Amino acid sequence: MTAPTGVTGAAVQARGVVFVHTCTKAMSAHVTWALERVLGRPVTLEFTPQPALEGALRCEFAWTGTPGTGSRLVSELRAFPGLRFEVTEDPTPGTDGERYSCTPELGIFRATIASNGDVMVGEEQLREMLGRAAAASILGEEFNVEDELELLMGRPWDDELEPLRHAGDGAPVRWLNQVG
Repeated sequence: MTAPTGVTGAAVQARGVVFVHTCTKAMSAHVTWALERVLGRPVTLEFTPQPALEGALRCEFAWTGTPGTGSRLVSELRAFPGLRFEVTEDPTPGTDGERYSCTPELGIFRATIASNGDVMVGEEQLREMLGRAAAASILGEEFNVEDELELLMGRPWDDELEPLRHAGDGAPVRWLNQVG
């Protein structure tokens, strides 16, 4: 399979950021090795204390790779118990932007991201939700459309991760919905 090419004929490179929100000291080397396995090169992560959770560490790492690298990073990182993280991948020609959020309690959430940072909810996701609403109505069960839409947009993950997204004193803060 050949890599997509741009106008210049060079292979398209994707870029993104890995945000590790909570990691134990013992796990930090393993997280580094996981990123190195996916990226195929040495990686240096600067872990700092996570002010929102005593004893936890946090780090951010900007990456480049082929389109789809973000999902491969998530596949490697999800194996670590207790790890809370997010991975973004900017859009490239022919691919949408993506954001993955992961918490131990909620698992992984994946969203397509618009150029302005909005979460995009797909047609099939909406059809499936409407089908469940119709089934609930027939069965006389309650169905809260607002709660279901919040779930489709990843609100439970945002609620859990938001306190962890803010960096400690003097550390950089990156807002995930920043357009740039």
